Amino acid sequence: MNVADSVRVASALEHLGYQATQRAEDAHVIILNTCVVRQSAEDKAYGRLHSLRPLKEKRPDLVINLMGCLVGVKGHQRLKERFPFVDVFSPPSDPGPLIAHLLQDETRLEEQDLTQKVFSILDGDLLLPLAERGRLVSAHVPVVLGCSHACTFCIIPYRRGIERSRPAAEIRDEVEALVAQGVKEITLLGQIVDRYGKDIPDGPDLAGLLRAIHAVDGLERIRFLTSHPNWMTQELLDVVAELPKIMPHIEVPVQAGDDQVLANMQRGYTSDDYRRLVERIRHSIPGVSIATDIIVGFPGETEAQFQRTYNLLASLELDVAHLARYSPRPGTVSTRRMPDDVPEEEKRRRFQLLEELQEGIAARINDRYLGQSVEALFEEKARGRWRGRTPTNKLVFVETDEDLRGQVRPVRITWTGPWSMQAALPAKARLLQPLSPLQINP
Repeated sequence: MNVADSVRVASALEHLGYQATQRAEDAHVIILNTCVVRQSAEDKAYGRLHSLRPLKEKRPDLVINLMGCLVGVKGHQRLKERFPFVDVFSPPSDPGPLIAHLLQDETRLEEQDLTQKVFSILDGDLLLPLAERGRLVSAHVPVVLGCSHACTFCIIPYRRGIERSRPAAEIRDEVEALVAQGVKEITLLGQIVDRYGKDIPDGPDLAGLLRAIHAVDGLERIRFLTSHPNWMTQELLDVVAELPKIMPHIEVPVQAGDDQVLANMQRGYTSDDYRRLVERIRHSIPGVSIATDIIVGFPGETEAQFQRTYNLLASLELDVAHLARYSPRPGTVSTRRMPDDVPEEEKRRRFQLLEELQEGIAARINDRYLGQSVEALFEEKARGRWRGRTPTNKLVFVETDEDLRGQVRPVRITWTGPWSMQAALPAKARLLQPLSPLQINP
């Protein structure tokens, strides 16, 4: 979501005539787009912000914009007091305050004219940064902003606000604009993407939106994330199975495998509910890959409760598990009412156990691809090899002198590992040396 927000603010600046630069020292405007979903991300944002202060002191005309979840939607007076050198504070997904500041500073528009000018810029076609036009292959498009579900561990509702669905026509216009600039794959985003349209009377749901996006000429692939077990309908699964541009990959977090922990998280389902959902997904979409999220060390999680999470992951054998150690976030229910009583060392131990388990599962799943022919959409060249993804979102590397950017090509898998696979173009298959962990996780 932050990547999509950054593209949106960059687009607004492109409309004003600004261009991107790689060095902060050369910039007239610096936007720091922040995440606070974990404490480490928030600490990183503060560190980067402090590092910009000397630049501002040397160049008082430099405009510094703090944006995103660190600012939030409920006011930022404390941040203003703590960081007086910041010129503009922007809520998540809202370039408006920065654009208004730049226009007011440069043109001295009256308030009414300023508002109209800002609206016209933000309502214009989405422009990719000049360096990415014709080169960006895969782009993210937010369709649901904010969240109203309020899991007890999650800070998103407090920082990004209540759930709001964007109009379907606006989303389609954005997709068409991206495709016209060379984008081949779109990922629709929402904290609970399955809830798209629930707040729009007589509007389409996510299944209907997917049908509308599927009709865009020139678009090759569609993905969506993140789903929630309570809102994944059979109609949605049927649309994924029916429409060829929608990739057979589902991201649906379980978060824990113990029912009491799930209740404490306020997730609204049981481990058996999740098992049945996985079975339904696999039955509805042949060959589907499934990714999940898991938090270890949630307040009160016992060794027996963790073992149930371990057992669930082991039995379901999902393609990907995004793992996280519980991190208390200010204002959330879990922080206010539940002591963070699992020691950090124990959190790391549980994390490592799940990581090792999932590595073995992913290795076995990917091994089935060895010698098979699959299609991959190639995005960019990395360390001399083209990087692409299969329909099931497997990472594939191909070594060739051809320019594969933006192409969907059949490839033959020549080597598999838990995190990536290597392949060759037809008639050129040969065994490549496996990438080291550093090479596949740059």
